[in-house]
Amino acid sequence: MNKNYSLLNLNQIAKDIIKNSKHKVLLFYGDMGVGKTTLIKEICKELGTDDITSSPTFSIVNEYITSNGDTIYHFDFYRLNNEEEAYNIGVEDYFHTDAWCFIEWPSVIKNLLPLITNNIYLTKLDDDQRNIQLK
Repeated sequence: MNKNYSLLNLNQIAKDIIKNSKHKVLLFYGDMGVGKTTLIKEICKELGTDDITSSPTFSIVNEYITSNGDTIYHFDFYRLNNEEEAYNIGVEDYFHTDAWCFIEWPSVIKNLLPLITNNIYLTKLDDDQRNIQLK
């Protein structure tokens, strides 16, 4: 998947990600302010959570429950100094569940990531447009 989008069609992009994801671990790559958290919030909404979704920058991981009882984990590793900090919170245990795992700043913990993931690359374009590539 390779598309340009704006906030006006974020809902459709979220649906496309869910439909086209072959695995439940999604790695979000992109510069600060490109819209990783905003997109993850929309994906969570599409998956059926009524929980208030927010960036886990300070908590490292947020847990959301969908209307059918499924679990979603949302990680933000921006503040970590090294992989050992992620290891100490048991991050690998989260990855080996059947839950959706949305990971911002995955390069911080690259040696702890599962081998099978979906990679999402976000790039800011002109005129409030973004480009998304799902690989």
